[in-house]
Amino acid sequence: MTAIKKKSPKSHKVSSHDSTPKLAGAARRFLSYFNKFSSLFNRKQHHAHHYLKGLIQADKRNMERMEERIPGASEQGLQYFISDSNWEEEPILEEIAAQADHLLGGKEDSALYIDESGFPKKGKKSVGVARQWCGQLGKVDNCQVGVFSSLGHDKFACPIGYKLYLPQEWTKDTKRCRKAKIPAQHCVYKSKHDLALELIQSARRNNVRFNWIGADGFYGKNPAFLRDIDQLGETFVIDVHKDQHIYLSDPEPAVMPAKSGRGRKPTRLRAQTESIRVDKWVAHRPEDQWQRVRVRQATKGDLLVDVFHAYIWVWDGKEKTAQKWRLIVRREVESPQTIKYSLSNASDVVSIDRLAYMQAQRYWIERTFQDGKNHCGMGDYQMRGWHGWHHHMAMVLMALLFLVKERLLHNETINLLSCTDVVELLRHFLPRRDVTEEEVLRQLQVRHEKRQAAIDHSYEKQRKNQHMVNDS
Repeated sequence: MTAIKKKSPKSHKVSSHDSTPKLAGAARRFLSYFNKFSSLFNRKQHHAHHYLKGLIQADKRNMERMEERIPGASEQGLQYFISDSNWEEEPILEEIAAQADHLLGGKEDSALYIDESGFPKKGKKSVGVARQWCGQLGKVDNCQVGVFSSLGHDKFACPIGYKLYLPQEWTKDTKRCRKAKIPAQHCVYKSKHDLALELIQSARRNNVRFNWIGADGFYGKNPAFLRDIDQLGETFVIDVHKDQHIYLSDPEPAVMPAKSGRGRKPTRLRAQTESIRVDKWVAHRPEDQWQRVRVRQATKGDLLVDVFHAYIWVWDGKEKTAQKWRLIVRREVESPQTIKYSLSNASDVVSIDRLAYMQAQRYWIERTFQDGKNHCGMGDYQMRGWHGWHHHMAMVLMALLFLVKERLLHNETINLLSCTDVVELLRHFLPRRDVTEEEVLRQLQVRHEKRQAAIDHSYEKQRKNQHMVNDS
């Protein structure tokens, strides 16, 4: 096993007196940050500003709680802004991509990460909702699923694009799509791999600079997706599952000659060599073929892994030729049973150490989803239609971009600054509506009136139903 070189750990810096004024200015920077987007909201700037602040300040990111926290905000105005107003999210995303690229793009370690996220929902009316795999719950359940692209560098990552996945039960139901106000051009089934490819192409159209693409095993198991990325001229390091079949030499797919003159002429391609599951083959690799690599620093010390590398072929049983790619296998030092497999089309000049580093960076997109859901209301929305979902996600990405900006601003002096810290600063320094005793009591009365109205409505509905039963 190859030895690794000793490296001094990076010290974790803490706040100093010099950084205090800069931290206190977070609210001012947040307000001026919005100005770069304000002209893109089609005369709905005040609602957009209120909604953006509500995503940060409200304890629950629904319209009622936003109205209670944000001076000047109204529940009805916010609901109309998100669900029905006619501003387009695409210009917002283009500006987010440009700013994210300025911060994180164009560097040796800049990468584009693709991943999906599920949003548990009840009922059947929310656009795209269906019983499908939900990563947040770790099981198949009723949810919506979005495919996201994030630009990353080092420990920072920022979402720059998204696509809502529409299952076939939606795209086959024209009436259902019309009720959810899905534009006709989007009422066509596209797999998550199709959506991911569109996000990659969109990032390049927006001049986002990255050096490789990372994704998990769901995307890696689709050979056509990997081939499409390769044909775009992009480099990828994408995970595959342990049951992935590989070839140790070129299978040279060919149609075998007929064994006799009877029957149909063979047309099916067949491999000339046998495939093997990747986990079974790797399990028998000798220890001297592994090398120890430091892939990143973590809060509990350096993350060390043992890495195995080989050139293999992948064939899906349909393509005319097999793909020769690089296999990178990562084994946790402290947990040898934890093994990750990845394929890459990186050129021969990319070292094994470098491939191991590239493989490990996809971790940061998971942190982005955590921050988005915990601090920016990514999963907390009260709308069912197509436009509402896309509008909400655009606002969430705006909020996440600001959190990245703040962390980068303080990285040299407070490199432990987290999204949680930034949100706490903003909640403290941004103006709040509920700061006086009179206002708190007024809001309490309003909430009680709404609850009583809901109770009265339920009883009235029950009485009407009972009358209908008696009349029948």
